[in-house]
Amino acid sequence: MTSFASVAGPRWVTLTSHRAWLLQQADNLFSFFEKRSVNPLGGFYDLDTEGRPQPPGIPPGSKPGRQLHATTRMVHCFAMAQLMGRPGADVLIDHGMDFLWNGHRDAVNGGYFWGVGYDGPTDDTKQAYGHAFVLLAASSAKVAGHPDADRLLADISTVLWERFWEEEHGAVAEEFTRDWKPYDQYRGQNSNMHLTESLMAAFEATGDGTYLRKAERIADLIVRRHAAQNGWRLAEHFTVDWQLNKDYAGSPVFRPAGTTPGHWLEWARLLLQLWELGGRKLEWLPDASRNLFRQAVAEGWDAGKGGFYYTLEWDGSPRIRGRYWWPCCEGIGAAAFLNAVDGDAFYEEWYRSIWNFSAAHLIDRVNGGWFPQLDDELEPNTGPFYGKIDIYHALQACLIPLLPTTGSITRGLLTTGIKL
Repeated sequence: MTSFASVAGPRWVTLTSHRAWLLQQADNLFSFFEKRSVNPLGGFYDLDTEGRPQPPGIPPGSKPGRQLHATTRMVHCFAMAQLMGRPGADVLIDHGMDFLWNGHRDAVNGGYFWGVGYDGPTDDTKQAYGHAFVLLAASSAKVAGHPDADRLLADISTVLWERFWEEEHGAVAEEFTRDWKPYDQYRGQNSNMHLTESLMAAFEATGDGTYLRKAERIADLIVRRHAAQNGWRLAEHFTVDWQLNKDYAGSPVFRPAGTTPGHWLEWARLLLQLWELGGRKLEWLPDASRNLFRQAVAEGWDAGKGGFYYTLEWDGSPRIRGRYWWPCCEGIGAAAFLNAVDGDAFYEEWYRSIWNFSAAHLIDRVNGGWFPQLDDELEPNTGPFYGKIDIYHALQACLIPLLPTTGSITRGLLTTGIKL
């Protein structure tokens, strides 16, 4: 580790002062994103570094429009704000829910377009990654009491089961054309990981065990079978029959070559949540969580300067050396969960170290929000991320440590609330 992170004294999450600091960071994020995110023509703007709507052509070569994962994440996050008693959150939820139904939804063929411009889709593919977040948005909106949540939840569940779910594998296919022709033979863990998150949220929102059983099957395929066989270097890319494809290189944002330690950290938390929701019956889940976390901090963390490398080669050496914000966010959540469940000082030390790095380098104390990426000298830079594009990861890093490990953030906010 690169920063002083003594574990002297009580666990940080037990300190009123630390909990108040986390709430203040969450409030800062809500304030930053609620100011100028609402697009009056539907959906939400991506924001620049100072929190203004991004101009057309950013990122370079892009078409003006709104992406499905951005719309859904805003609904999810402001559902949390609603549950926290934040006045005005309902307006953003309404705005996002309306655009999901009337903008992203394909009323002819079913499903949800990945990208929507001002005169139709800019990307009319049907992607599992985006559909997973539709399920999360619907589930969170239902917990927050939105009147359209049940309609959206029923629709997205039908689409997922009838179009994406592959029963023989226990996971979802990746991508289809507008009229539901298979797009390619690729299968990926990233979309399935986020679907696991969303399935657990849907189970909590509805009590329907179908969602939980599917989440357990995905975790079994991706983690128990594949990650364990690869020394806990979680694989990202697979063939149509779920054989590992080490040579695959796709989108640098969503499908980069090599391995992505931030996802090892994300799974570490999700596995413990799945273990809790399933009544602690699947005994392999806690050990898998510990193994993924320890492997991620051993290989993914830059021991000299700090921060997690974005991607690694299969031998554990850095591939893309950029330090992105979201792996730190996921490391915070995973360390908080493992610290609560396990109690080993190892996790407290990492919880403090990752927060120390994030506070020093990723939180933008001048303009607000978090810098999405740093170069190898820990200076903010651009490409593939531009501006302040997302509230989801940073907000969850602030809220997860404040709530029980027995469920999702929205469920925790509904049942126990946050206590200082």
